Amino acid sequence: MSTRVKHRRRGYTRVSAKHQVTLPVEALRRAGIRTGDTLRAEVQGPGQVLLVRDTDPVAEYAGALTGVYSPGELEELRREWA
Repeated sequence: MSTRVKHRRRGYTRVSAKHQVTLPVEALRRAGIRTGDTLRAEVQGPGQVLLVRDTDPVAEYAGALTGVYSPGELEELRREWA
C-alpha cells in the first residue's frame, strides 16, 4: 500500500479538474467569510478573481424601522387601504 503525502504551501490552493478551489481557512477567517455565505466572483484582471460576500437586502434592512410607528398605527393604516 502506497501512502502519498501532499505537500502544499500554506495559503496556496489549486484549481481542480472540475474548476473548483478550496480556500485556506485563515484567509476566510481574516475576510470574515463564514460557512453558508453567498459569494459573488468578480474578474479583476488576468489571473485575478475577487470574491465578494453577496448581501440580502431584506435581511439587511428587516427590522430597521422598529419603533417608528406607535403600537396599532400600522393596523389602522392597513384598514384604511382595504
